[in-house]
Formats: sequence, C-alpha cells, structure tokens
Amino acid sequence: MKNNIAVQGKSNQSRRKFLALVGASSAAAMTFSPANLSASIQPPNSPYRVSKDETDELIFMSVTKLSEMIRTKKVSSVELTQAYIDRIEKVNYHLNAVVMQCFERALDEAKAADAALKKKQIRGPLHGVPMTLKDSFEAEGVISTGGTLGRIDYVGKKDATVLARMRQNGAILLGKTNTPEFTLAGGGMRGVRTTGNIIYGLSKNPYDLTRGTSGSSGGAGSIVAAGGAGFDIGTDWGGSVRLPSSTNGIAGLKPTSVRCPRTGHIVDYGGVFDSWQQPGPMARRVEDLMLLTPLMSGPDGMDAAVVPMPWPDPEQIDIKRLKVAYYPSNLIADTAEETQNTIKQAAKWMEEAGAEVTEDMPLEIFTELGEIRRELVSGDAWAFLKRAGDLHGSKTLSESIQNRLDNGTPISADRYSELLTLQDKNRTRMLQWFQKYDVILCPTTATPAEEIDQGIGSEWTSSKPGASYCGPYNTTGWPVTVVRGDANGALPVGVQCVAHPWREDVSLAVAQYLESRSGGWRRPMI
Repeated sequence: MKNNIAVQGKSNQSRRKFLALVGASSAAAMTFSPANLSASIQPPNSPYRVSKDETDELIFMSVTKLSEMIRTKKVSSVELTQAYIDRIEKVNYHLNAVVMQCFERALDEAKAADAALKKKQIRGPLHGVPMTLKDSFEAEGVISTGGTLGRIDYVGKKDATVLARMRQNGAILLGKTNTPEFTLAGGGMRGVRTTGNIIYGLSKNPYDLTRGTSGSSGGAGSIVAAGGAGFDIGTDWGGSVRLPSSTNGIAGLKPTSVRCPRTGHIVDYGGVFDSWQQPGPMARRVEDLMLLTPLMSGPDGMDAAVVPMPWPDPEQIDIKRLKVAYYPSNLIADTAEETQNTIKQAAKWMEEAGAEVTEDMPLEIFTELGEIRRELVSGDAWAFLKRAGDLHGSKTLSESIQNRLDNGTPISADRYSELLTLQDKNRTRMLQWFQKYDVILCPTTATPAEEIDQGIGSEWTSSKPGASYCGPYNTTGWPVTVVRGDANGALPVGVQCVAHPWREDVSLAVAQYLESRSGGWRRPMI
C-alpha cells in the first residue's frame, strides 16, 4: 500500500483512462447517447438478477433470492408475507422500528400475487416480495406522519414515486418505519442518540437494545437487520441511509444526487439543499441494492432535477484494475480503534484482490466543506424547519427542532451567497483530487452504535465531528454504498465505498467484494 495523505494536487489521469480502468463494457454504457438514456431506468441485461445469497432461513434471505423462489414457486408470497408479519410481531415490541402497519392489505396483495403467478402473470422482479418504507414517504391509504404532529392521523393520498415504482414491480408494503421529525432533526429527541420522534418514541438497535439505530432511516435499518422485511427505502441528506446501514449491519446505497425522484417525501425537491438529498435502498445484501436502485431511478415528471442517466452493470467491474484511496480516520472525528481497523482490513482485502491501494484523503477540503455545510444549514436560523412545521400544521415541534429555532442566529444574505459559491468551488476541488482514484474506502461514522441515553446537550447534530464522514459526499452528490466490514465485532461497523458521479457500478462492485470477505450482514441476537 502507498500513503499519499499529504498529497493535495491535481491528477493528470484523464476521464478516458478512468473509464478504461473500470472496464470497456461499463464505459460503453456511460456514453450518453439518446439510445442509452432511453434505457437508463431499466435493470441491466434482464429484469431478473441471479442471487449469490447462501442464506437458508426464509426471512433472512436476500430480496433477489426471495424473488427467485417466488417465481419458481418454491415459496408463496402469502407464506413469505405471513413470515415477515410474524417476525415483526415478535421483535417490534423490543425495537419500535415499524410504527404503522398495513398487514391485512399486504396479505390480500400477497394472495393476488400468488393468483397472478398461477396465470403466469409476473408484475416485475419484485413480484410478491414484502417491504417496509420510511415514514417520511407518503403511502396511499396508510398513515404517513413524517414524525410530525400535524400529520399524526394523515392518511396518504398517493404513493411516493419510489414506492409506486416498487409496487409496480410487484413489491408489497407491510408498513412504515420510524424516522425523526422531517428526517432533519438529528436524532429527533434531545439527549438521545437514536431515531425517534414525539409521536412514536425511540427505536432500538437489534444487536443491543441499549444502543441506537442512528438516523434518520433508523427504523428501516433496525427492522431490515432483524429480518422483519425484505428491504426498505430510506433517504440520505447527511448520512441518513448510510449511518443506520452501518450501525445496524446491513447494506445501503446513497445513489448519485438526482438519480432518484424525491416526489412524495415530506422534505421533497427544490430549495437550497436540493442536491444534498437522495432516496436509497436498504437491504441485507449488496446484490439487492443492484436489483432495487435501477427500479427506483429516472425522471417522474415532477422532480425536475432528476435526469435519465444510464445504469451501468456492477457485474462488469474488474476489482483488480481499480485504484483505491482509503482513510481509517479523517483526523476530524475521534474515531474508534475498531472502526479504523475495519477500514484498514477492507483496504488490505482490496490489495489482495489486485487493486492499487493508497492511503490518502483531502483533509483541507474536508475541513472546509464541513465548515461551509454547518454554516449553510443554520444560516437562516433554521427557518426552513419552521416552514416545514407550518406547511404540515404542526403547532408543537420536537424539542430538538424547537431548540434550534430558539437559539438560531441568521447570517447575512451576502454571506449565504458566498457560502454557496465556496461550496461549489470545493466540490470542484474534491472532483479534481478524486481523479487519481476509482473508489474511496472510509468509515461511515466514528464509532459503532452508541448508547441511546446520552444526556441533554450531547445529542447528534450536523456540527458533531462524527457527521464529518458522510456530509462531504452529500455535498459532492457522489454515490456511496455502505456494507458491513467487520468480521467478528459484537456491534456492526460499516465501510463507505465512494465512487465517481453516476458510477454506482464501481461502488456496488467493491461493496459486494468486501461483503464476500467480511460476511456482510449477520443475524442479530434478538
């Protein structure tokens, strides 16, 4: 391995050389011709991926494997749906991860899926597979609160785009999973380090019930890890898919910014932070992220930022030809030894695969991006959270939000405009630095899951150093896959696999290789 931590200069490696590195077939897929664009939201080659999952217990199998078993009639959708319902009813009392259920409707849809299969009618690659959904997304006919009191009894009128696409491809919704208010309230409640809100309370980690789930897709991470659903869809504004994927030991993907529509999310599209947020799938196995993401992607005629980009196939990536940068610590957060060791081991595995591995990071840029992000997000004295409350009729906001509103100080319009310019300049600097490499391996968060009871004043916020691992990649908009990287830990430690814009294929291929070495998700004790 090489060490380039001090190197901050530009690389001479060209884009053409980068595309050659990751494989001719994949590079061809990234030629942005109209023919490629028209197929951009379709899965590669075939709607049906072949599963590599060797799990033998039904509720813990990958979505890819379960869909195969349903199509080949080795298991019925009704059998699988009932198994997940039974699992939720067994573990959710402890986890408080699923906060609203629609079990009767799910069983009716499972019966219809089995009847359709008998007629050789398959709705799509998710035919008959049950899922849960982060409560910040609207779901038709299901109470969808977004964790805010103004929507305590709001019944969704229309499925959010990403949910509609899952259901159009055969998925069955079991219920909604817990999230902090508007997904943007840190942990959601002051003094605690987990997902929670004033409607549904706190969610817990299935590996240790005294530990948090992270957030904001914490309920999703918890129930998927515990085998209560095939998959979930979260959102990531500052790590909200990646953090709970890491602390709950599952796989999660934050796609490239504006690949997937935000339509139907309680904090949807538009505004100054528009490019920070993306929906992303969360599942037990990386192969499921490969299956789910292209189904979610592409314009919906509502979210105007979304573009119809090609979806290159991760199976075409040759791991041994990649150039890898890694950093066990960003020298900003106080990073635990087990976290650092997990990243070092991941780097060693990549080196053993034949990849060129270098320890390197743009520390100066990370530091500036963090400072810019912290000042931007509070620059209007958190007025955007007040507007969200007013929009949804919430007269009482969670204490963590109200505390920000009470103590926020706005900056000048001149400074706000300057920060946006500085943010874009640093995004360019990040991209220039990254030209030397194909993928980055780094921590997702500074520590494994923390104790829930932290005390007032210690709650998670965007200003905490532990957020410094995720925030830069929301600012850049780059795709990041998280996969469990520790081989023997009691608490999971996730590895971030960061790739160039629109190169989810590289990120996913690396994550799947690391999963094959670490074992990836492992069943919790609960």
